[in-house]
Amino acid sequence: MISAKSIEQAYQVLKDVVVETSLVFDPYLSEKYAANIYVKRENEQRVRSFKIRGAYYAIHQLSQEEKERGVVCASAGNHAQGVAYTCNEMQIPATIFMPITTPQQKIGQVKFFGGKYVTIKLVGDTFDESAQAAMDYTQAEGKTFIDPFDDVNVQAGQGTVAYEVLKQADRLEVAFDQVLIPVGGGGLIAGMSTYLKAQAPEVKIVGVEANGARSMKAAFDKGHPVKLKKIDKFADGIAVQKVGSSTYEAARQNVDQLIGVDEGWISETIIDLYSKQGIVAEPAGAAAIAALDTIKEQIAGKTICCVISGGNNDINRMPEMEERSLIYAGVKHYFVVNFPQRPGALREFVNDILGPSDDITRFEYIKRANKGTGPVLIGITLGDKEDYPAFSQRLEAFDPNYINLHENDSLYKMLV
Repeated sequence: MISAKSIEQAYQVLKDVVVETSLVFDPYLSEKYAANIYVKRENEQRVRSFKIRGAYYAIHQLSQEEKERGVVCASAGNHAQGVAYTCNEMQIPATIFMPITTPQQKIGQVKFFGGKYVTIKLVGDTFDESAQAAMDYTQAEGKTFIDPFDDVNVQAGQGTVAYEVLKQADRLEVAFDQVLIPVGGGGLIAGMSTYLKAQAPEVKIVGVEANGARSMKAAFDKGHPVKLKKIDKFADGIAVQKVGSSTYEAARQNVDQLIGVDEGWISETIIDLYSKQGIVAEPAGAAAIAALDTIKEQIAGKTICCVISGGNNDINRMPEMEERSLIYAGVKHYFVVNFPQRPGALREFVNDILGPSDDITRFEYIKRANKGTGPVLIGITLGDKEDYPAFSQRLEAFDPNYINLHENDSLYKMLV
């Protein structure tokens, strides 16, 4: 099992390699939640996430023979960047497996950090599929697998985030009541919670998962790691189907509370962090900040640390994030509505069904011969979410058989 001593040893190796990222008071969040909110900015790290800590330390611990044979890893992006950076620095060959769904921004960064020492293989739709392919390749080629989370050396490296937090808090003369940590496979929370409980047991540790990938909660519920049948891959950095055995044990012993946050609210948080404070956070990185809203009554008047775990956000994903944010806020809706196939039908819909502040954002219609009505895919943005009940009544009067696509996930994914 990982220990506080092993984390201190990892810190001695990493202190001249990684950036000691900022721990800063956040006046905007503090005012918003009536608490003293500090953020640990791991998005400032060399590879823009905490993952370099565990990757570098784990590879550093290998024998010279193991380094010469080369390493393999599987990653949704950030662990891959940490491995790539490390292998380029140490001149070690690395084969990196990534899901086909990995954002291009992260793939490009792996190539940038790894240079000529890294070969990328895109395999599988999820991290778990990619990881299995990586394990098979490792055994066939006789290389060393660098697990993204279920490895004590990786966890020790990630735990140095907590070492820095306590050192910086002492410098700032701050005592934290709670520390909020994002949870995917569990490497970060295993390392951080182990060190925090050893050095500051009075601190409450809160793990934060995305609602669409609550693999640690599933492990807590069953008493052991279990594989989720399906996950929402939006928060790709923490979208893991099954947590590690050792990370589960560390979390079970040290985590005081485990909560989930909706991907739509994570999207809203990303936009808010950027527009209000100029902070670039990826979905996994924004999870701990998003969780503040879930526990706002619990944290009022307290001193809180939130870990922004990464900032590898692909700018091309911003329209998707805005969409998820508006849907979560209850102002963006999609329907299939039967329209009369005659002139003036759309004008009537606009005049009679839409409110004065509502807008049509999408309208797809194929006219069919000899048909009285035809289905239309229509996207609506309401001026206020409170207008929805009245809007839906008017819509039902227009077409009693309309379909709300948010109530049919398969149709929504296919049509929208």
